This record gives sequence, structure tokens and C-alpha cells, in this order.
Amino acid sequence: MRALRIVLVIVIVLAGLFVAADRVAVNMAEDEVAEKLMTELNVPSSGDASVSIDGFPFLTQVASKDLDKVEAELSGITADAGDRRVTLTKVELSGSDVRLSDNYSSAVASSATGSVHISYADLSRAADEGVRVGYGGKDKSGRGQVKVTAAVTVPVLGKTLERSVYSTVSVQGGDTVRLHAEEVPGSRIPGVEDAVRKKIDFDRKIDQLPDGLKLKKVVTTETGIDVAVSGTDVNLAG
Repeated sequence: MRALRIVLVIVIVLAGLFVAADRVAVNMAEDEVAEKLMTELNVPSSGDASVSIDGFPFLTQVASKDLDKVEAELSGITADAGDRRVTLTKVELSGSDVRLSDNYSSAVASSATGSVHISYADLSRAADEGVRVGYGGKDKSGRGQVKVTAAVTVPVLGKTLERSVYSTVSVQGGDTVRLHAEEVPGSRIPGVEDAVRKKIDFDRKIDQLPDGLKLKKVVTTETGIDVAVSGTDVNLAG
């Protein structure tokens, strides 16, 4: 019986050491992936990235080069948006069945979902000069909308007028966010609607997300817009 107890103690100690080694390994891997994401997505030093790798044991997943689930949260990504730049305030991603290759330098998720949050301040900076974008509440049908304000020069009047409109926000082509005003105040005056729409109707293509991700839909909130993203064979690293 004494010998059996000794064996059990040894097994328990070894199991504890294995679990500890496994957790140390996964923490190191999470830090490494976070740094790689910041480099590949051009996250500035003012931004941040955190990664969580699920599943146990981690070491056997690495040996098989197939991770159950990887979650990442990044802030401060700056993306090209047409001829302007837009900061993606926060990006959240969750990838499943992540395949590792090229000496563990490449990671591709069979499927991934997530969201991109863009604040109204950053959305305004991505618009034309003098355009401000803010929360517009909901329209009569309950759809979220944004309020767009701009100083517009109307040639036929020879004046610069400040106009505010309520616009819908939608996704076009899986990679573009579009703002479009349903109605333009003063549109009966010749030249007013065209002049206003040139300032406040705009498309912005988001090009800095991992390959394989597509924009799906937009929800307006009080602090900005949330864009749902998803895709297959999403390149998380490499």
C-alpha cells in the first residue's frame, strides 16, 4: 500500500508539472502571436493586442499543428479608407480550427467571426474635410442611423451653408462601409442636393483586416459603428 501511495504521489506531481509546463507554453505562444499580429497589421506602439488560445492540453495541439480556438483583441489599427486613413478603434476576432504551418510562422483559421468598432471621431476623420459624423438615433422603422453635418458651398446661391442629414450605414461588397442620406434638406433648390451629397454621401473601403475576412453588416451605437465580420480560411499570421 505504501508503494502504491508513493506511485500516486509521483503521478500527481508529474501531472501538476505537465499542466504548469502546458500553461507556461500557451502563455508564451499567446504573447508571440500578439506581437506578430501587431507587426503584420501595422498596429502602432500606442495600440495594443491580446491573444487567448483555448483548449487543453496546448502542447498536444501544437504537436498536431491544429489549435481548437484562437481569440484576439486589437486596438489602434490604422487602415487605408480610399484616399484617407481610418483608425479601427477596436477589433475582436475568434478563429476556429487554426492550422499551423511553415515552422509555426503561419496560422490559418478554417472559420472566423468578429467585430470592428469605429468611433464617430475616427469616422469623421475618414470623411471629407469639414464633415462631422455622430449618432443619429433610429429612424421611423427602428433602423440605426448617423447624423452627418457639413459646410457645403452651393454655386447657384453663391453661399456656404451648414447642413445636417440623417444617413444609413451599410456594407457594400464585403469590404466597404457606405454612408447614404435618405433625404437632403433644401433639395428643391437647384444644385443643393448634388452639392450636399458630394460631401456627405461616401464610401470607405477597409483594407487592413486579415485576408479572408469580409464585412457583413453594420450596427450604429451611441459611441460609433460596429461592423460584424466573418470568413473562411482566414489568415491570422504569416
